[in-house]
Amino acid sequence: MKTLACIFVVSVTMLLAGCMVGPRYARPSVPTAPADTFKESDGWKTAQPSDQFHKGSWWEIFGDPELNQLEAQLTTSNLDLKAAQARFQEARATIRFNRSQLFPTISTGPGISSIRDSANRPYFTTSSATGDFVLPFDLSYEVDVWGRVRRTIAASREEAQATGADLETVSLSLRAELAFDYFELRSADSQKQLLDDTVKTYQDALQLTTNRFEGGAAPKSDVAQAQTQLQTTMVQDTDVSVQRAQFEHAIAILIGKPPASFRLPPSSLRAQPPNISPGLSSQLLERRPDIAAGERRVAEANEQIGIARAAFFPTIMLSASAGFEGNSITNWFTWPSRFWAVGPQAVETLFDAGRRRATSQAALANYDATVDGYRETTLTALQQVEDNLAALRILEQEAQQQQQATASAQESLQIFNDRYIGGVDPYLQVLTAQTIALQNERNDVDILRRRMDASVLLIKALGGGWDDSQLPTAKQLGQNGNQAQQNTMKSGS
Repeated sequence: MKTLACIFVVSVTMLLAGCMVGPRYARPSVPTAPADTFKESDGWKTAQPSDQFHKGSWWEIFGDPELNQLEAQLTTSNLDLKAAQARFQEARATIRFNRSQLFPTISTGPGISSIRDSANRPYFTTSSATGDFVLPFDLSYEVDVWGRVRRTIAASREEAQATGADLETVSLSLRAELAFDYFELRSADSQKQLLDDTVKTYQDALQLTTNRFEGGAAPKSDVAQAQTQLQTTMVQDTDVSVQRAQFEHAIAILIGKPPASFRLPPSSLRAQPPNISPGLSSQLLERRPDIAAGERRVAEANEQIGIARAAFFPTIMLSASAGFEGNSITNWFTWPSRFWAVGPQAVETLFDAGRRRATSQAALANYDATVDGYRETTLTALQQVEDNLAALRILEQEAQQQQQATASAQESLQIFNDRYIGGVDPYLQVLTAQTIALQNERNDVDILRRRMDASVLLIKALGGGWDDSQLPTAKQLGQNGNQAQQNTMKSGS
């Protein structure tokens, strides 16, 4: 027993004195936007991903109740979102699986058997049947001297955090796609309404030219031209319905419904892009879940370097076995029937033809690639923000110019229509003015559509919002990983 106690003390001492081989993790620097855009200095800075903080229902800023209802249905019914939630739960279970390696594995295999030795067995002394009653308990435990187990747990935890960020990325992308498709559908409704009204106007114009022809005040060619203009516009009117049906079907899939059983009543696009402050903090980019996922996978890759380096050191195992063994049921559990064995074991690979070195080099290369991917994701985020900021700024100016052009086209149409009725101008002038006016009115709708789309894409590029009051405080950034994961799960769901 003294020997057992001594071995146990030595093993615990080795465990407590264990060291972590491999590099300490330092979050990589990432590019930032110029100071005049994001209120930050040029160059590189240390990022602080905080996508786990709840950003609220950002789609509500558009003030569309029907869009809000669709987004709520996506939360509970979208299959891609459910799959991402399942992957997150799987990653959390992996943490528990790896954490179990911190504790010994205890197993037992009781057995009862009747044994009769062969009469021709060498060195035979007796010829009688015996029984073997065994109740063993085996213990196996890897002493984590070099930190392999601890780094494996840390890597699984970082992967779970990255998977939680992936869940938020899926949620953000699906919600943005739903809002995007919704505004595209409403734009098609506006185009349809405009073309319906135009068809009615052209029908009145055809009736006017027909009456003038029958009265001898206009040639047959005016009737043919008016008829052609009407039929062409009817074709455009019908074609818009194809686009609307496709966007309606896309929305149905997003909210987990069969396209054939889903309908959205027509309604014109009335929403306006929300006002956006020109000074955006670069910290908002740190809320993007894909950036946070990239950073967590960099940390995981760093842990893999330590795991690979731990393979160069011996594995220390503590094994123990104890139990009772007897030759009959009567003496199975008596004190003389006890047995035990305990002792440490060190296993070291002496030659592996460079396998461990190759694994270590691969881990280093994977780390470098992961860091580059993390930085590329950040650069792409900056590009997406700049692209949509520029789009909103330019499209706002374009919308004002287009409104003026539409007003001028309407005025020109009215003038040419009056001159035609008065017999001053041919009907060709009216047709030209009608075409120009219709095109400008359609441009009005199309620019509004592009502005709404750019607003949705900007929100997505910023990780789900742009209000500086939503930025996490230093205290919130110091919250433990468990609370962060709970918040991530809430945000994703």
